[in-house]
Amino acid sequence: MDHEPLGAATMTGTTGAPGAPEPILPGTEIPSWTMSSVDPARMRTMAAILRDPYPVHWDRDANAAIGIPGRVVNQGPLNLGYIVNMLMAWAGPASVRRLTVRFHRPVLDGDHVVAGGRVVAVDEVDGERRATCEVWLRRIDPHGDPHDDETDGETVVEGSAVVAIAEPPRSYPG
Repeated sequence: MDHEPLGAATMTGTTGAPGAPEPILPGTEIPSWTMSSVDPARMRTMAAILRDPYPVHWDRDANAAIGIPGRVVNQGPLNLGYIVNMLMAWAGPASVRRLTVRFHRPVLDGDHVVAGGRVVAVDEVDGERRATCEVWLRRIDPHGDPHDDETDGETVVEGSAVVAIAEPPRSYPG
């Protein structure tokens, strides 16, 4: 694979004026994606789909023994899905090329979580423009400052992603 650093890539309509292309540069913030309340019914469904018999995902009473009475733990793939949703909402449904994360803390039912990210590099790989991004999922205190979602909260998942991004607009001599 040939990696050639590029100046800026462009997304249309992600932020700013509708339809106005904005450069994607290192430091560009990815619009956040919010799950205002993690649903325990989805956890139970995911446990069934994954054939995950671990009661931490569905048995509130059993979780008292591990220090979280009355709560259940969200599956890692669901937490990862929140980050993927954020990336796809920003760059499109077929854009994610690689995602590597570390899980730091469990996400519990009822938690308010926000996925976010920031571009750290823009390159061309095999003829495709790609953004390398740092990404995270943060648990937000619902009683905190509602306008401070991107900087407030406890990071529960963090990592990096490589995302295919739109070609920049072409200039034609005229």
